[in-house]
Amino acid sequence: SGLSQEAGSVEQLSLHCAEGSLEWLYPTGALRLRLAPRLPPTSAAVKGGSPPHVTACIKPTGTFRGAQLYLEREGGLELLLPEAPRPRARCFSWLPQEKVALFLQATPHPDISRRIAAFRYELRGDWLVRPALPAASLSAEGACRPCNDTEILMAICTSDFVIRGSIRSVSNDAELQESIIGVSASRIHRQKFPLFQAGGRPGRPVGSIRTPLRCGVKPGPGTFLFTGWLHFGEAWLSCAPRYRDFQRIYEGARRARQNPCEFPVD
Repeated sequence: SGLSQEAGSVEQLSLHCAEGSLEWLYPTGALRLRLAPRLPPTSAAVKGGSPPHVTACIKPTGTFRGAQLYLEREGGLELLLPEAPRPRARCFSWLPQEKVALFLQATPHPDISRRIAAFRYELRGDWLVRPALPAASLSAEGACRPCNDTEILMAICTSDFVIRGSIRSVSNDAELQESIIGVSASRIHRQKFPLFQAGGRPGRPVGSIRTPLRCGVKPGPGTFLFTGWLHFGEAWLSCAPRYRDFQRIYEGARRARQNPCEFPVD
């Protein structure tokens, strides 16, 4: 609460958890939030490969008021969230040796009692080169280009969900710049949370997967293997090869003993 802060003071906090939320009641002065997640080793840190990046995403509540949020990096400040932002996630990445922080600065108002600056955050080290994120600050090319064979094989081993199924519908949200893919699942290979539940044809769980609008996803026939990540409780697409293409890729890797994990193929 800002009521416990002195005017003009800067409170220092560290965010160690991989995800969480912050609620600042009656903002006054500023908060400096050091980003220091305790992250396990990632598959991106392979020998001879590029150093793994850490990715943070911030999503304000719909009632975010009374402050502005900045990214502090190398002595400079970049505005992430203005006062009263749209409830969209903002994401950014950095190398582990870089020092980054969030600077939450109160904006002057005669009546601070009506204002609460609150947001959710995620700190991840396992989004690889092609993050499944709706962030303009991350590579558009990386989010939209088709996965190569290596990325597909890694996706089935490391993703939050792996779903075999077909596309039921595609709807677009111009305000959030997101496409929502309605999926009917024929087999759920893995899901960390119950994203896909019964509701379609008998024995066919249904759910939705999001992807950036700029990727131009269109509905089409056939069976796909959908993989991706959970992002603020929603499923975001990473790789989605046609299932017959995945079978070919996996069998080739298995014969060459280059498959990174075992996966049931029929």
